[in-house]
Amino acid sequence: MRALDSPLLADENIHPKVIAALSARGLAVTSVAEVGLQGRSDREILAFSHARQWVVLTHDRDFGLLSIRERQPYFGIVYLRPGHIDPEFVIEMVEFLVAKDLEVLPPFLLVAERHDGALRVRIRSGA
Repeated sequence: MRALDSPLLADENIHPKVIAALSARGLAVTSVAEVGLQGRSDREILAFSHARQWVVLTHDRDFGLLSIRERQPYFGIVYLRPGHIDPEFVIEMVEFLVAKDLEVLPPFLLVAERHDGALRVRIRSGA
């Protein structure tokens, strides 16, 4: 499957303009607030997304720690680095990932890191 084919659950740190722009581009994306998870722990958000086979979209590295170190069940995590207050920066990153058409096998952890204009992508798939 492609990394962004499943519905995305946008963590609280994903700007609402990013959610709106990705939705307008045809991605299935829902904020944690829309499903009543605002203010909930990362563990609860991860469990919710896993039960529904949704991919967590976040700027928070704690999701990777929960999934890898603590072996919490997860379906998929897209971790965007750095977290940025400019929504256009984040939208560009996600559009790049969509264009790359990256294949993954759940559960997967995709880390996209943008530095000096270059985007580096690492994937841990089928873990």
